[in-house]
Formats: sequence, C-alpha cells, structure tokens
Amino acid sequence: MRGEWTLGYDGFDPGAEGLREVLCALGNGYVVSRAAAADARADDVHYPGTYLAGGYDRLTTRVGDRDVENEDLVNLPNWLPLHLRAEDGPWLHAGEYERLDYGQELSLKDGLLRRGFRMRDAGGRITRWQEERLVSMDDPHLCALAVTLTPENWSGRLGLRAGVDGGVVNRGVKRYRALDGRHLAAPETTCGEDGVVALRTRFVQARREVALAQRLAVETHGARILSDRKEALAASAWQELEIEAEAGRSVRVEKIAAYFNAHDHAVAEPLHEACRSVARVASFEVAREAHARAWRHLWDQADIRVESPQNGGAQLKLRLHVFHLLQTASPHSVDLDVGVPPRGWHGEAYRGHIMWDELFIFPFLTLRLPVLTRALLRYRWRRLGEARRAARAEGLAGAMFPWMSGSNGREETQTVHLNPMSGRWLPDNSYRQRHIGAAVAYNVWQYYEATDDREFLRDYGAELFLEIARFWSSLAERREDGRFSIRGVMGPDEFHDGYPGRDATTEGGLDDNAYTNFIVAWLLTRASDVLDLLPDDNRRRLCETLAISPEEIARWDAISRGLVIPFHDGVISQFDGYGALKEFDWAGYRARWPSLQRLDRILEAEGEDANAYKVSKQADVLMIFYLFSREEIREILDRLGYAFSSAQILDTIDYYLARVSHGSTLSFVTHAWVLARSDRKASWRLALEALDSDIADVQGGTTEEGIHLGAMAGTVDLLQRCYTGIRMRASTLVLDPRLPEEVTRLETTVRFRRQILDLSITQDTLTVSSRTMSAPPVSIAYRGHAREISPGQSFTFGLVRESRPDVDVPVREAQQARAVEGREPAPATNTPQGDPG
Repeated sequence: MRGEWTLGYDGFDPGAEGLREVLCALGNGYVVSRAAAADARADDVHYPGTYLAGGYDRLTTRVGDRDVENEDLVNLPNWLPLHLRAEDGPWLHAGEYERLDYGQELSLKDGLLRRGFRMRDAGGRITRWQEERLVSMDDPHLCALAVTLTPENWSGRLGLRAGVDGGVVNRGVKRYRALDGRHLAAPETTCGEDGVVALRTRFVQARREVALAQRLAVETHGARILSDRKEALAASAWQELEIEAEAGRSVRVEKIAAYFNAHDHAVAEPLHEACRSVARVASFEVAREAHARAWRHLWDQADIRVESPQNGGAQLKLRLHVFHLLQTASPHSVDLDVGVPPRGWHGEAYRGHIMWDELFIFPFLTLRLPVLTRALLRYRWRRLGEARRAARAEGLAGAMFPWMSGSNGREETQTVHLNPMSGRWLPDNSYRQRHIGAAVAYNVWQYYEATDDREFLRDYGAELFLEIARFWSSLAERREDGRFSIRGVMGPDEFHDGYPGRDATTEGGLDDNAYTNFIVAWLLTRASDVLDLLPDDNRRRLCETLAISPEEIARWDAISRGLVIPFHDGVISQFDGYGALKEFDWAGYRARWPSLQRLDRILEAEGEDANAYKVSKQADVLMIFYLFSREEIREILDRLGYAFSSAQILDTIDYYLARVSHGSTLSFVTHAWVLARSDRKASWRLALEALDSDIADVQGGTTEEGIHLGAMAGTVDLLQRCYTGIRMRASTLVLDPRLPEEVTRLETTVRFRRQILDLSITQDTLTVSSRTMSAPPVSIAYRGHAREISPGQSFTFGLVRESRPDVDVPVREAQQARAVEGREPAPATNTPQGDPG
C-alpha cells in the first residue's frame, strides 16, 4: 500500500499475479481491462482480459451425455501486446527474462496504472521498463499505454513490436475450461495509414461486431516516429520498428487503442470509427490529462473520507472499492442497455451475469449518481416481457425475474455445478431464489424515495413494481388457518435448497423463507403507495393496461397482513422447519478444516447434506435487519399480527451469528451492519474484514476471476448509510450517526431530492451543508429534531452521547426487556444530557 490514494506492490509474485491483475484493472463503464503485463500471453501466471459491458455470447458444449448451454461475458481481442528484443534476439514475452526491482502502483485519484522493473535477457542485457496505462474515463472507447525503455548496460538495435490480438478465448475461470470458450469468429485484420493497424470480429452466436484499432508512436533522441513495418496475420495485426539504442538514453513508446462495437450510438461502422478514433489522439499525455480530469470530477461526487487512527489502511481500501464501483458503472453506462454484475466487468466469474447484488450496489449510486440507478433499473424494465413469460411458464401471474440474467433477461442459472472438493457435478437449484424480484421492487422504491423522480415512477417504476407484486400474489397460497404461505423457494442462504431426505430437484425449495416473506409483505404494503403516487389519469391507464382490479389490490392487502413469518425458540426461523434441523459440530470441523466458508462443499464431499444442519452461508434472516429499520420491522410485523420485542431482535441476531460460515463476501457486510447499533466494536472489526475481502482474497483464489462488487459496495454503504444512520422518509432525510469508537471523523456527500448535501460527522457533532444550486428545501431530522434546509445553508446538530457508548436506545430497550425476563442485568437509565439541536 502507498497511503490513502495508491495501491502498490513491491516485487513480482507469480502466485499473486492473477489477483493483482483484477485489483489493478482499469475501466470506464464501457470496457474493463485486467492489469496483465503488456508482454504477457495467457498462461498459468498471466491472463490478459478485456470485457465489454453487456458483451455476452451463447455457446453449447457437449459434456458427457448432455448439451450444456451457457451465455458468457466475452473476452475481447487484446489491445495490450507490446514486445521488445535486443539485437537479433527473440521477441521477449513475460516469463522469458529475469525481472529485477519490480514495482507496481495503481493511482486511484487519476485512474493510472504504473509498472516499473528491470529485465535481464539471456544475453545479460539489462533494460529498464517504466510504464503508464489508462482506460479513459473521458472517452469510453479509448485505451492508452506509454512505456519508457532505457538500455542500462548495452547499446545496439532495439526492436519493438506492438499489435492487436484477436486469437483470444475465454479461459479465465478454471472450472469453466471444459466448456467451449471460443466466442470470437475469425478476425479480419487490416493495416491502414498513419501507423494504424486494426481488426474486427464478431461474437459467434450473438453476431455482435467488435473492432479494435491501434496506433503506435515512438520518440527517441527528441524525434517522434511512426512504425514503418506493418503485418496483418490471420488473427492479429502488428507494427514493428527498429532503432539504434544507446546505453542510458531512453526510448518512449506510446500505444493508443480504441474499441467500438455494433451497438454503439452515432457510429457508422465499428472498424472505421476505431481507426478514426486512434488517429485523432495527439499523444498519451493529451489522453491522460482528459482522463485525470474526468476522474477528478467523479471523486468530487463519490469520495468518502474517514479518519481512523490505526485503521489498517481503511481509507485506501474504501477508495479502492469506490474506484471499482465507478469503473463498472460510470456516466458512460447511462446510454447502455446493461445491468450491474456482482463481479464487475472485471472477469469471467458468474459469466458476467446480473444477480441480486444490485441491492447492495444501488444505494451508493442512488445517493451519489442517481442517473446511473435510473439507467440500471431500466435494464430490468426492458426485460419485463421475458419476466412475464417466465411467470406464465410456471402457471403464475405478473413478472418473475431470473436469479441470473444476461442479454435478454432469460434465466441463465446453470442446471449443474461442479464441487471441486468431490469432483462431482451436482444439480444447481439457485434459480429458486425468487427473492430477486422483490429486490428489484425494493430498489425502485429506494430510488424514488431518494430522488422524488415521479416521471420515472410513472413511466417505468410503477409497472415494474406492480407486476412484481402480482407475481408474489399469485405465488402465495392461503392456508387452512387463513394465513398465506410461499412455498418452494430458496433464500439468499444458498446452503439450503430443500429439506433433508427429499430430492432437491423434484421436491426442492423451502417453505416460508422468513426474509422472502418479510420483504414480500413490505412490497405488497407499498404497492398501494405506488399507485397513490401516480396522477389519476396515469393510474387509471396503467391499471387498465395491466388489468389490475380493485379485487386484486384487496388480495395484495390481505396477503400483506397474513403472510407467515416462522419462529422457533423465540427467534425468527430462517424458514419453516429450520428449528428441527440438527445442530452442527462447528468446533470439530474447525479443528479439521482450515476454512469452513464453503461448508456445503465440505459436507457434500463427505457424503453429508447441508440441508440437514443449522448452518448458513450467509444468514438470510439478518437481511431483514439489514434492509429495514427497527421502526419498519415493527410496522410490518404488527401488520402481520406478530408481537416482536427489541430483545428478540438481539436474540435473533445472536442466534444466527453463531451458525454462519461467511461463505459469501456479502456476509461480512450484513453482519457488520446488523451489529452497528448493538456492538460497534464488533461491527467495525467485521467492516475491516469486509474491506479486506478482495485485497486479501479471503475466499482463496476467487478474486482473480473478478472482483466481488456487491461486497465492495456494501462496505462503502456501511460508511455512507449505516454509520451515518441515513434513512429516507418521504421528503425527510433522517440521520442518526453512531460512528465506531475507532472512527474520529467521517465526511461524505449525498444527493437527496435534488439537493447536494455535504455531511461532516464526529463523535460529538453532525454538520449538514447544502451546496448552492436551484432546488426546493428538504427536511433533515435527527432523533425527532427536524430542520428545513435550503441550498446554500448549513447547520450543526450536537449528538447525544449514550451512557454506554457502544449501545443505543433500541438496544437499551432490549436489554431492559431481557432484565425483566431475568436474562441479564438492566442497563443504566440516566438520561443523556444536551440538546441534539
């Protein structure tokens, strides 16, 4: 690490190169390029990979006696290749020379990757390589590389060879390599004027045309020259030149590249546009200045500043997470028909598919760059037709969104998956995670609450929300006791896909998953609010178009009051029947296994079934406390007719904390969040673990396949919303900061209903400043004290300090309830002093 803005590495580590390629990847929302060495070929150490946002292709592979079809995020033609040779030696590739004094730095502030080392070839000649690289945040099509080469102990002919390579395949995930990864048709290569070489190809099934062009320029002895030799091969195109090098005198090589594809706007033809684009860029320096300016403008809106002595580099890690969020979804994403994938556009894990992680990603975007959330929600709206067809195929109404989706919104979840511990292919029932539709509706509502964008609600959001409500209504079944059940689903805890002793494929799924039922109860309650927010004419037209009758709305209301929330032993059950499962020997297994994160794989390899045990990959009951405030939880449970005390909140949290393996990187985020009010020290410890998830590659090799964007966004949101206590209530922004003791100051900026608010929080004060602009006033509330703020105004709240600094009011209530029941001593009740105003 190199301070608060730079991620740095000293020394070359072949075993860590895949991880570094992902963590130092560069992107702009249109393309993301792994930080592979420019002179590397795909092998067991290096993996050059560049990916187009939403660039999917579908292939079928014969595996055993079955055809397996997968839609993959395609590895694009490689823009990086740059090789050198000395005298008549061979062209050098990474791994064919000795690296000396290796160092690598990623500058988050301006989105630049720098690499420097000295190479010693077989003849003992030492050459220094100093590199800068960017993927332009100013021009989404542009990539650029500048390398300064300095012969140290030799003089003579220095050969340079740079090209674009279309002979790439998808092989970035080892467990996928048995499947066909040849997604690019035979490229057409060309050599143009002004030092430009290029190629175009197309995706095999999708037939989407992609073009890549390159221009090479070299500066030596103060003179700038273009390459004079160009070669178009079957799958690649190259430029070569030779110069007379002198020991101690540097040669600067600049490579400008551009990607275009057939789905781009205002494009005549991709190859033509790519060639024109690289010819227009005067130099690397010009591209870098525009790129750095664009990043500076983004950081103005997106930075979070945290002061925490001895924080283990929390500030840098936090900014790294924001950096990768903005490389996945940037202002360039607004006009693209794409979602936001859980592994970014950084690699081939999950095949680049869109899942539920947007639930963790959107809050950051909504409060910073809401135009992005609006655009990404339209990805879902455009696929309503496919979601409706999926529901009808199951005999249901409304819209059933898939667990994994890609190009057209159909279900892309695999039917089988490989357990690498046992070597067995097993049925994959993840498609039963129907809760993803409720997450889409939740995101629609949160976006509206933050922005008051009624036009979006009118034109897109209401239709999305109501069709999802209709789906859940058709899935809910009335029981003999009058309550409603939702059967045959999976919750976010993927260790349980059915009941022990049953065939999970034919009799699979769980009944009354608590998280699913709770969010559905909330959703059906909000459906009436969505309708009420529409202008009368729009509401009438939408109800006529969707054939929504008063009787159907009444059924939604009845289900929202009658859904089952299962309980056992005084806590919420993860699903009906969870309390009857066997307790697990955690101590025994920890003594035998170095990591229990993928406990499901361990148990299957031993002939056991995770469905039989009280174990969780991520305790999905706790998602209730992650998404909803204490007041909202009580409101929904009261509506459902369940008494639920503050003591039970803590009991439920404690119960599942003892039974989770943290098999998902999202688990640390969720647990840090739910502990933020009851045990801030433990919450901060888990937050730091979540910040380390990818940097330390805690899952043992998965990060090199693509970052865990949901977990990255979740850690950012812990600082943005959880520790600031942000909630949205109509036109009021509620703040209730409770910083961990280890954090002395937090500064951030949020957008709320057209105002831009700068927040500065310490252990004692909350200062809110509204930037000067034209916007209506909004209300800011802290613990019952509300103030109206207009643009240009600023004020400060004095924060209430509890008698016990790690426990807040609802937790004290819970402890008092426990004391009444004889479970623990009552806490001190002296009234805090001071006016929060």
